[in-house]
Amino acid sequence: MNAPPTRAVPGPLGALLARLPAYPGSVLLSTVLNVGLASRLPDDVRELLLHKKMRIHVRDARLTFDFSWEGQGFSACAGGAPADLTISAIAYDFLLLAQRREDPDTLFFSRRLVMEGDTELGLVVKNSLDALELPPFDSKQWAPRRVLSALASVVPPLQRPGVGPRHPRHDE
Repeated sequence: MNAPPTRAVPGPLGALLARLPAYPGSVLLSTVLNVGLASRLPDDVRELLLHKKMRIHVRDARLTFDFSWEGQGFSACAGGAPADLTISAIAYDFLLLAQRREDPDTLFFSRRLVMEGDTELGLVVKNSLDALELPPFDSKQWAPRRVLSALASVVPPLQRPGVGPRHPRHDE
């Protein structure tokens, strides 16, 4: 009987990713959480999350993201200090959760999703995410062409000489 193929990040890639500094990734994750989640959190959840350090650990990619809720939004934290709650899984399982193709309870009871630390906090986070009507993550929306197009519609072009599209000068 053959084992199912693994969907884990290959070891050499994980070793390479482990060399990246953690803080910029935590800033990026905090920004994504602020854009997609912060305004949707109920007041009682915001109160319980206040100043709690949470950690997402992507085991196979060897990446760790530390962040906390600071009242108005999520904020990146420097690594090293213990977290109140650590949630860990492989990258593929986090993707399945984000796409809503897998239930957190199923992953938890099959030991593919692990929560360590403050169990009450972990249950509040899980139940709050389950209760929110979030659209499933669609990886197609993050295709480089779509991201650049969205940025181009929001960010004004640079108006410095020598930057931007070339236009013939009138005095030539």
